[in-house]
Amino acid sequence: MSSPALSLAARLTPRERTFILLALSLGGFAIGTSEFASMGLMLEISRGLSISETQVGHLISAYAIGVVVGAPVLAFAGAGFARRSLLLALMGFYAVGNLASALAPNYSTMLLARFVAGLPHGAYFGVAMLVAAAISPPAQRGSAMSKVLLGLSVAILVGNPLTTWLGQMFSWRTAFALVSVLAIATVAMIARFLLPDPDEQRTSPMRELRAFNRPQVWLALAIGSIGFAGMFCVFTYLAPTLVQVTGLAESWMPVAVGIFGIGAIIGNVAGGWLVDRFHFRAAAVVLVWSVIVLLLYPLAAHSVWSIFPMIVAVGTMGALAAVLQTRLMDVAGEAQTLAAASNHAAFNTANALGPWFGGMAIGAGFSPATTGYVGAATAVGGLLLWGVAMLVERQSRGAAVACER
Repeated sequence: MSSPALSLAARLTPRERTFILLALSLGGFAIGTSEFASMGLMLEISRGLSISETQVGHLISAYAIGVVVGAPVLAFAGAGFARRSLLLALMGFYAVGNLASALAPNYSTMLLARFVAGLPHGAYFGVAMLVAAAISPPAQRGSAMSKVLLGLSVAILVGNPLTTWLGQMFSWRTAFALVSVLAIATVAMIARFLLPDPDEQRTSPMRELRAFNRPQVWLALAIGSIGFAGMFCVFTYLAPTLVQVTGLAESWMPVAVGIFGIGAIIGNVAGGWLVDRFHFRAAAVVLVWSVIVLLLYPLAAHSVWSIFPMIVAVGTMGALAAVLQTRLMDVAGEAQTLAAASNHAAFNTANALGPWFGGMAIGAGFSPATTGYVGAATAVGGLLLWGVAMLVERQSRGAAVACER
């Protein structure tokens, strides 16, 4: 890291650093709450807008496509701006997009609102993690970045059960209105605690773009886009699975979402542990685990005693996020901002593909529980891409050794 980043960390007190990380984490909490709200409230949105469950899946895909489009575009366009200003603009934009979602009168406008809301998602996380690293001493940078992502995990555990309950008690629109309020609170906290840094070095967009264009970067993003789709495929249609297959009442959804959040936090911790011990091989471990879990999911869905442990297991598949984020940091070179943002674009490509594939299976007349088999197929695809990445890496090393000789 550069000396300006070190001097910024040295100028901050531990208390100031804590408040900045809290502000950044609150933004992650708002984003995580919004991203998964439609999944927990699928049945309520379906009734409220008079659309099918498959069309609600399309709303989820629209948000994910917004992330995929917005992450690289906004990260590239904002490379020359101060990080503080960029964070304020991105989270202000997020507040507007979610307010539009809360007020959308019909399916078409809701589809557009969800796409718009997704645009700043990936760029926010990319810039927020760079800020977290810049304000922290060298030995604490990894911990600081994990605290930003912790907001996303806590959203799954707390935010989504809360919005699911509020949506069932009042209206599904309450969930997106609450996210808008959280985004505005994030803007206020960032403006208050993250002061402008006159020593901040600006990144050249073209330099990042050149460094980004590497085969291993694209392979890592492809693994996330395909291999992670299974988790979203299952979680998106969790409500109809619980109601139609397990035989539970809709009132169990907040509990189910909270249990999924427990699995997500376990996966977040496990992902870091696996990376420290196995490096990029950890991706294969997580993907093999994902295939096993997803193949067992349709069987577990028929019993209340087995479905909840299985939901925890599905949540642990989130370990892949930490593994691929580390991989991208290792192979992206100077394109750290673009890579950090694009990692979230990759996972939201999975968030778009998962509901789409699952919706196709349900639309063809299959049970909602068969989304487990569909998801297992995508995890196998991610595992094959990991094999390609390892093969390319070995060939590159072999070529490098031959050149040295």
